[in-house]
Amino acid sequence: MKDDLKTTNNTTYSLEKIFPDAQDFLPLLGTDYVEFYVGNAKQAAHFYKTAFGFQSLAYAGLETGITSRTSYVLVQDKIRLVFTTPMPGEDNEISDHIKKHGDGVKVLALWVDDATKAWEETTKRGAESYFAPKTEKDADGEVVRSGIKIYGDTVHVFVERKNYKGTFMPGFEKWESDYNPEPVGLKFIDHMVANVGWNEMNIWEKFYNETMGFANLITFDDKDISTQFTALMSKVMTNGNGRIKFPINEPAEGKRKSQIEEYLDFYNGPGVQHIAIATDDIVSTVSKMAKKGVEFLKVPSSYYDTVLDRVGEIDEEILILKEHGVLVDRDEEGYLLQIFTKPLTDRPTLFFEIIQRKGAKSFGKGNFKALFECIEAEQARRGTL
Repeated sequence: MKDDLKTTNNTTYSLEKIFPDAQDFLPLLGTDYVEFYVGNAKQAAHFYKTAFGFQSLAYAGLETGITSRTSYVLVQDKIRLVFTTPMPGEDNEISDHIKKHGDGVKVLALWVDDATKAWEETTKRGAESYFAPKTEKDADGEVVRSGIKIYGDTVHVFVERKNYKGTFMPGFEKWESDYNPEPVGLKFIDHMVANVGWNEMNIWEKFYNETMGFANLITFDDKDISTQFTALMSKVMTNGNGRIKFPINEPAEGKRKSQIEEYLDFYNGPGVQHIAIATDDIVSTVSKMAKKGVEFLKVPSSYYDTVLDRVGEIDEEILILKEHGVLVDRDEEGYLLQIFTKPLTDRPTLFFEIIQRKGAKSFGKGNFKALFECIEAEQARRGTL
C-alpha cells in the first residue's frame, strides 16, 4: 500500500522543495479511513454503495463480539469509509454526537508507520489525547491505534497496520454482500475541509503547524471568497509529502449569513464541511452518480459563456461540462475540474466534492464566486441566508 500511495495525488512531492515550512516529525503515509457517526449505519452504508459506487468491505457488531456499536466499512479504490451507529445502553459518546450534530464525520484516521510515536509527538506539542496507544489483535495480526482531539468533536486517529494482514482491523469480519454496485470511478481523498468558528482559523493553522508539522499551502481571504452578500476566509494546510491536505474555513463579515455560519448553526459547532474525492474522468463519474440519485449544485449556464476565456484550452468539450455542471479552473501547473454535491443529510452540513486534477494543485479559486452564489441561492430556498 505504501508504494501505491506514493502517487496518490499524481505527483511526487519533495518535502524541502515543495513545502519547506513543513516538519517531518510526524510522517503520514496517507488517509486510512474516515468514520461517520450516523443514526442508522445499515441504511447509510446502503446509500453510499448505491449512490457513490462503494463496495462492502468489513463489518463489526453483535455477531463479531462488539456490543457498544455497529460499524460497516465500505471501499472504493484507495478510499475507506466507516459508518457507525450506537447500540443502546452502552456507549453514549456516539449517540450524544448524533444528537448534537446529526450524521457527520467523527474520525479522520491517518495511516502512520508508528502510532505510538505519532501520539507522543503530537501530545507533547500540545494536542489533547483522545485515547492513548492501544494494540488490537486477532488471528491476522495486530493494529496499533492512538487518537488526538481536533476542532469541535472531531478527532484524528493514527493507525499503524504494518503487522496486520486482515480485511480491516481486529473486531471486524469480512462483509460478504450480494449487492455491490459497480464503482463510479472514485480514486482517493484529495482533501478534507473543516469549518471552524469566528476567528478560529488561525488557531487551527497554528495547531496543524506546531502540533502536526503541517505547512500553510494557500491562504484565501474575504476578498478571494466573497459575493455581494457573504464571505469567508480559508487556509489550506498540508503535510510535508503533500498526501494530506486540510483546508480550514472560518466565517467573515458579510451582509447576510454565510454558508459557514449556516453550517455552524446546524452542526452545532465546528466539523468537517466536505470531503473532496479524486477521479480520473469527472464526466463519467458525475454522470453515473447523477443517474443514481446524487444531486449536484449547478451554476448558471452563463458561467460557461466566458470560462474558456479565463482558463484557456482544455481537453474536454465545454458543452459536455455545461451539461453536467462541471466547473473549470487553472493555475500555473495546469487545470482542474470540480463539482459539488448538495448536502447529503437533512441538516445542510456535510457534502462531497468530486475533483479531477490535470496538473493543477490549487483549489478552484476562479470558481469561488459562481459557486458561492449558487450556494447562496440554496440558502435562500432554505430561509437561512
